[in-house]
Amino acid sequence: MGRFSLDEQPNSFLVSAGGGQVKLFSGNANRPLAEAIARALGVRLGEAVVERFPDGEVRVRLLESIRGDDVYLIQPTAPPVNDNLMELLVLADAARRSSAGRINAVIPYFGYARQDKQTQGREPITARLVAGLLEYVGIHRVITVDLHAPQIQGFFYQPVDELSAVRLFAEYLEKQNLTENAVVVSPDSGRAEQARRLSERLNLPLAILAKRRTGPHETQVSYVIGDVAGKRPLIIDDIISTGGTIRRGVEALVAAGAIPEVIVMASHAVLVGNARENLAHPAIREVVFTDTIALSPALGYTILPTAPLLAQAIKRVHTNQSVSVLI
Repeated sequence: MGRFSLDEQPNSFLVSAGGGQVKLFSGNANRPLAEAIARALGVRLGEAVVERFPDGEVRVRLLESIRGDDVYLIQPTAPPVNDNLMELLVLADAARRSSAGRINAVIPYFGYARQDKQTQGREPITARLVAGLLEYVGIHRVITVDLHAPQIQGFFYQPVDELSAVRLFAEYLEKQNLTENAVVVSPDSGRAEQARRLSERLNLPLAILAKRRTGPHETQVSYVIGDVAGKRPLIIDDIISTGGTIRRGVEALVAAGAIPEVIVMASHAVLVGNARENLAHPAIREVVFTDTIALSPALGYTILPTAPLLAQAIKRVHTNQSVSVLI
C-alpha cells in the first residue's frame, strides 16, 4: 500500500449520499483541537452550549438543526476525566434526541483504558464500562488515537477506528535529523508493537525495557532487552502520567551505555503528580507529545498537531473510504 499524505486537502463541504452534512461539535476538553479539525475540513464548528448548572451538572443544548446529519463529537476524556466523559455522554444524548443521522465520537485520548482487564480479584473493567456507556447513548462509531490496549476495540459492537501517532513521530524525527545512530525503545512489552512500527518506518534497531510492577503506582525496570550501547534512545509510549516509568527507563538505558541524549515521545500527555520533575531528567534531551490532550506550549515540550490526521479520518468515514491507509 502506498504512503498516504496528510497534506491532501479535504473537501470544503462534505455531503453524504443520503444528503446529510458533516456537523462537528466540541465539549470543553480540548476545544482548540476541535477548531483545528474544523479548519482542516473547511467546515465551521457547530454552535452548542456546554456548561454547568450551579450544582455542577452538565448542561448541553445544540443551537442548530442536525436532523439527518453526520455528527462528530470531538472530546478527549482527559483529566478531569469524569467531567469530560459526562460532557461527551450528554452531547451524544442531545444529538440522538435531535434526530442526528449518525453520531460519531472523536475521542483522541480514550480515558479509563488502563483498566482493560482484571489483574486482581474484585476489580472492574472500566474500559468495557465506558464502551457500554457510549453505545447506550447512541454513538455509532468511535475514532481515537493510540488506545492503551488494542483489545478495547473488542469491547464495542460499533466500529472503532484507532489511528496512530507513529507516523507523526517518524516524520518529526526525520525532519530534525534525530535518527542517526539511534535505537527505538519500548518502555515495556505493552508498547512493543508501537515501537516496532516506528523502528520499521525509520529502519532502526529496537530495544525493550523489561519492567515489573512493585505497587499500584510504582514500577521497576529490571533490565534492557537489546543493544543500546553508544546509541541515542528514542523512547515511544502511549501515555505519560507521572513519568516515573520513563525516568527509571532512562536511568536503565544510561546504565546500559546509551548516549544520555534521550528523546521521549508519547501520544497522550496526561502529566499528573511529579511528571514535570521526572521528565526534567538531565539525560532527556527532548520530550515530544501530540495535542490529543490540551497542553500549554509554555511547558517547553514539543507538541505535534493531530488535526490533519483526525480530519482525514472524519472525511474518509463520511465518504465511506478506507481509514486503514492513515495508520
